[in-house]
Amino acid sequence: MKVKETIFKKLTDTVISQKQLRNVAVNQLDKYMFKEMIKNYEGKDDTDTQLARYQFFSAILHSLQKNLDKGYISTNVAKRLKDTLVGDSLLISSEYKIKRDVHYKYKEKYGEYPPNFITLSPTQRCNLQCTGCYAASNKNTTPTLPYNIVDKIVWEIQNIMGIKFIVISGGEPLMYKSEGKTLLDLFEKYNDIFFLVYTNGTLINSTVAKRMAELRNVFPAISVEGYEKETDERRGAGTYKKILQAMAKLRNIGVPFAISVTATSKNVELLLTEEFYDYYFNELGATFMWQFQLMPIGKGKDTFDLVVSPKKRVELYKIWERIVNEKKYPFADFWNNAILSNGCIAYGNDSGYLYINWDGNIMPCVFVPYYVDNIYDLYKDNKTLADATLSCLMQKGEKWKDEYNNCNKLMPCSIRDHYKNFKENILTNDSKPENKQAADALKNTNYFQNMINYDEELTKLTENIHKEK
Repeated sequence: MKVKETIFKKLTDTVISQKQLRNVAVNQLDKYMFKEMIKNYEGKDDTDTQLARYQFFSAILHSLQKNLDKGYISTNVAKRLKDTLVGDSLLISSEYKIKRDVHYKYKEKYGEYPPNFITLSPTQRCNLQCTGCYAASNKNTTPTLPYNIVDKIVWEIQNIMGIKFIVISGGEPLMYKSEGKTLLDLFEKYNDIFFLVYTNGTLINSTVAKRMAELRNVFPAISVEGYEKETDERRGAGTYKKILQAMAKLRNIGVPFAISVTATSKNVELLLTEEFYDYYFNELGATFMWQFQLMPIGKGKDTFDLVVSPKKRVELYKIWERIVNEKKYPFADFWNNAILSNGCIAYGNDSGYLYINWDGNIMPCVFVPYYVDNIYDLYKDNKTLADATLSCLMQKGEKWKDEYNNCNKLMPCSIRDHYKNFKENILTNDSKPENKQAADALKNTNYFQNMINYDEELTKLTENIHKEK
């Protein structure tokens, strides 16, 4: 192991295990990241991009420090987080070399490196009915992938793709049950994979929180809409109190959690205040925050009035810059932060991910409700999940990403920000809609025009910002 890597490992171990030396170690790690991400890029065109990335990872580091000091993250969980995620990306360990060999074999067979991660929604069932939900979930729907299929998918993700990070969505993941198994059983079996679980939080009781602490490879992201008023208005009366109870249980047992918030026209003004972020990061102990913007698909097709306007979307970008840099709160905006991911992360190569839903449909992204391949059909033909990356839909999406790579990073989404191009040049004749709402959207002229109007207005508002950056 190189000297630099040895020093880095010692510093991360110190941050986790030695509270009295933690502050010194954090400062040294911060300097290390600045040198690696900024100093080495001085004089190059993408210095602003690297600065944004440094500020983001610095915010993560300081958030972890704060919650380790408060006891909101146990050292055992922190060690597992470091070994699974940090170890693979920043240290060339023997385990990483094995993973790298898997990547080379994958590229030899499929022509590209594998995705960075996979998002899996094993069930559409949910105990809530949220307005504008992309999954169009409700408690009476039953589409659920059998456990043996979920197990096979995860095995392929681990052994064929060499991926050690999986996002679980839904529906409500904690409602999943098949063949006597829950997702917590799956997490226990694949204990060297880290699972980010998007959940409404209402089912996290003391037993579930304790199991998560024992597993150490589960990071819940709990959905809110703002405070109690906004959350209960969209998610149902009494939901917010259950969420606060869940957070308290996680804090008390040392399981870090994130906040997931969907920006809409109803709560966007709240999300533009610093107090909102102070509350969740300082008072409630969140370690991370994901911010999405409501997409007019699923039930959202008929809720354009809930979509954040282009003007407000730009304002959200500006407060993200300020909050991450000045407050050092780590939160990422799925649409506004393409500067961190170098653009769109859909379509499944090494700059993106794939999404598998409860019916087994394999889509380019959670927010692109069209697919060519289905996991059941692939398995019947003795193929694997990786074969889905070869479809014309995925390839066209990848081609667009390559061509658009150095263009406006504030308009990264192939479907949300470039709908006309998506419909005409990416969507293929063999692409199938995920549901009736997605099918109707393709034929609805009002929907088409609304999307085009949005994109044109956003272009005018962001072109100068992009040029400056």
